[in-house]
Amino acid sequence: MLAYIVRRVWQMVPTLFGVMLLLFVLFNWVGGDPSYILAGKNLSAEALAGIRQQLGLDLPLPQQFLIFVRQVLTLDFGTSWSTQQPVSALLHSRIGPSLLLTGSILLLGTVLAIGIAALVAYLRGSVTDRLVTLIATCAMSVSALVYIIAGQYWLAFKGGWFPIMGWSDSTLDNLLHYLPLPLLLGVIVGLAPDIRFYRSCFVEELSHDYVRTARAKGLSEPVIMLKHVLRNAMIPVVTSLMMSLPYLMMGAMLLETFFGIPGMGKEVVMAVERSDFPVIKAITIYIALATMLFNLLTDIVYKLIDPRVQLH
Repeated sequence: MLAYIVRRVWQMVPTLFGVMLLLFVLFNWVGGDPSYILAGKNLSAEALAGIRQQLGLDLPLPQQFLIFVRQVLTLDFGTSWSTQQPVSALLHSRIGPSLLLTGSILLLGTVLAIGIAALVAYLRGSVTDRLVTLIATCAMSVSALVYIIAGQYWLAFKGGWFPIMGWSDSTLDNLLHYLPLPLLLGVIVGLAPDIRFYRSCFVEELSHDYVRTARAKGLSEPVIMLKHVLRNAMIPVVTSLMMSLPYLMMGAMLLETFFGIPGMGKEVVMAVERSDFPVIKAITIYIALATMLFNLLTDIVYKLIDPRVQLH
């Protein structure tokens, strides 16, 4: 196990270098010259030259790339071009609201989806199964934007049950007042596809011979579902969950934008609008690192769930 972890960590080095190289090429050849945006109405040759010198864009490209590599190695991406705040401090202030929102959505949504999927898989072919499948299919065909706008209008604006938008410095205040509605809408948006996916995993496991053997041995249905089926169906479930974890950093961009939550998703939207390349580069690198680490963690969890899994 340790040798596998060391080998996988070592393999992350060329992957990270490839991400850095791709980012650098995209921002320097495709992203355009940000000094034109930052100069605004002061579009003079002197102003442009001053901005390029301030941002280090007048340096040779190899030197700019080495500076970028040093930033990644030290996780110090300089200052934001638009706010002049240190990027690390800016992202540190944004990660908390995003993790609170997306972490709550992921936790609650996963528990509900697994419970409902296990139930309808056990009742497969019944009216309940068909009704839940039909509702989930219809719910998946509706855009997330519709849920957010309709929920905000009817539940907050018309009903007055929740604040329309806002965020507080108090975690307790956020949990009690500002988080429930975006949490509810986020869970509703993700519930239907998760139920469909998890149900298919459970139904496939229920058709295996070991389930028939367990029933022939006289085991009760709850024991078969919880002890055998749930455990064997967890590998695709864990894969789906682990793949979504790195994007918790991004937050729920639509929810944060509509509800005024100062999280990572909203910061990404603002950084793209303002061509704030240091912020975009930092978030991209962090997501790449998180993706590689969670991929490694996924393999380790596979081994813990099913000892028969061989890590090569």
